[in-house]
Amino acid sequence: MSRTQLFRRLKPIIRQSPGSYIRTLKLQKAKELFETTDLRISEVAYQTGFETASHFTKVFTKQYGVKPSLFCRKKQPATNGSAEKK
Repeated sequence: MSRTQLFRRLKPIIRQSPGSYIRTLKLQKAKELFETTDLRISEVAYQTGFETASHFTKVFTKQYGVKPSLFCRKKQPATNGSAEKK
């Protein structure tokens, strides 16, 4: 099967181009890594197959509407000083 035939057959099944589908999967994995680990943005970008952290940041922001740095901060629990009170 040629590359063109493969792309033509996949597109109706996945409802997007294969490149977009793969990028979506990579970004979902990146989001999962941010939620479950304390890895830095560059480490997540590398582990999910992006060439540079800047390209990863651009694509992540376009997909989720928030920069990875803000997404990471949002997951950390807010400190309200309750741990200091005993």
